[in-house]
Amino acid sequence: MNILLVYPRFPQSFWSFDKTLELVGLKAQLPPLGLVTVAAILPQTWDYKLVDRNVREVHEDEWRWADIVIISAMIVHRVDFLDAVQTAKRYGKLVAVGGPYPTAIPQESEAAGADFLILDEGEITLPMFVEAVERGDQRGTFRSGGEKPDVTGTPVPRYDLLEMDAYAEMSVQFSRGCPFQCEFCDIIVLYGRKPRTKAPEQLLAELQCLYDLGWRRSIFMVDDNFIGNKRNVKLLLKAMKPWMEEHGYPFSFATEASVDLAQDPELMQMMVDCNFGTVFLGIETPDDDSLNMTKKFQNMRDPLSESVISIAQAGLRVMAGLIVGFDGEKSGAGRRIYEFVEQTAIPTALVSMLQALPDTALSHRLEKEGRLLSKSADINQTTLMNFVPTRPIEEITEEYIQVFWDLYDPLTVLNRTFRHFLMLGEAQKRNYKNRTVSAGAPDINWVTIRAFLIVVWRQGVLRKTRLRFWINLAIMLWRYPAVAANYISVCAQAEHFIDFRQLVRQNIEEQLAAYLEAKQLTDQTAAAAASVESVAVPVS
Repeated sequence: MNILLVYPRFPQSFWSFDKTLELVGLKAQLPPLGLVTVAAILPQTWDYKLVDRNVREVHEDEWRWADIVIISAMIVHRVDFLDAVQTAKRYGKLVAVGGPYPTAIPQESEAAGADFLILDEGEITLPMFVEAVERGDQRGTFRSGGEKPDVTGTPVPRYDLLEMDAYAEMSVQFSRGCPFQCEFCDIIVLYGRKPRTKAPEQLLAELQCLYDLGWRRSIFMVDDNFIGNKRNVKLLLKAMKPWMEEHGYPFSFATEASVDLAQDPELMQMMVDCNFGTVFLGIETPDDDSLNMTKKFQNMRDPLSESVISIAQAGLRVMAGLIVGFDGEKSGAGRRIYEFVEQTAIPTALVSMLQALPDTALSHRLEKEGRLLSKSADINQTTLMNFVPTRPIEEITEEYIQVFWDLYDPLTVLNRTFRHFLMLGEAQKRNYKNRTVSAGAPDINWVTIRAFLIVVWRQGVLRKTRLRFWINLAIMLWRYPAVAANYISVCAQAEHFIDFRQLVRQNIEEQLAAYLEAKQLTDQTAAAAASVESVAVPVS
């Protein structure tokens, strides 16, 4: 059985890092971990090829080679996912689909022509699919019925199927699920509120596999909340530390975590000792009323700014997600987000307009209130919100566009990155004084030299940043040379955001104009209908 695994293209977004990847000659930020895990769960007697359309196109001979095409997607992949399904069908192939997008909105996959819907978590539904294929079935939908699999039986992903040189980072997963109840979040819908973790030896086997394949750069721990089960995370880190030491710290790690990480200094230190360098935090908003409204209570236990600074001072570079458009939000939310990011010196802050994702508590509430405009949603920074907010949409979009624009003003982001790395530099001195080897700095080769020279030219010569760029770099090299390479890397990332903010402004303004035009037409039609009704004379 010949299985072609296809991963759709990402649209240009905050996470696509187009300009940054272009600088260093890479094609994509992260590989499709879901698909290489699927390939490991399916029968190993089958033959597999994997094509990530973010890396290259599927060749005609690959379409023809396949007996079945399997496509996995998140909601953000919608456009290219549907195109991939339809292309496979044009070649006369059976198409199986899975992942968060088909699971959340299966009717769209069916409408596109998918034959098999492998929904929910694959450890349960992939064996059902295999049985159906072996029976000779041509169609089928497979669901777990609410059951959540024990991930301690999940095999090591088939990393060997990847074109590894195309990626900036590799991916591994330790846990699924999150214990919290944020109203807008679909993670607890897809994976539940009881975090399930792999055994430490499983994760080490995955690291060993990547090591044996020659990987020596960053690895993203893709857990939606890495610290959801703190006890098991500490057991993992305890096992990881000697492995990392024995292998000479071949990887640096990044992950996502809830902000209550700041309450556990021991856990932060264990992460740093295992060469975790970056953590993405779901800050969402500095407004307590909005946090309370959306049930993100874990962000209200300690002052948010103190928590962020504590995490940075422990030696973990902070990235953060923030949202404009919560119900009951007061005017000026965008400005308060800007001030919070500047106060805490978060270099990379992802700001989005709130979306009501399918099947979340938020989407159910808004539908009951008659405010949900579309059951589909798109987690993209260039997309207007899909519901009627409690304050004027014009006000929200204006604030959103402005905060994104201001946060990635070239001089503003340069100085914010510098202030953050001053904290990281002090932590580096403390954390690594007894370590002889450290991973995470870029390889020094012609590609990185070229990238460095481009950053120097743009930020150190062309732009208004030129004076501060050289002053900041000199101070970093003098005081904290150990973090200087990573500092330049984050400065390079800013190239993507400086460019992307133009697309945010253009797309949001266009969508707002279309929305207001449609609303005006609807209001006029309703007013005309009401006028006709008021003058109508009843016939006796």
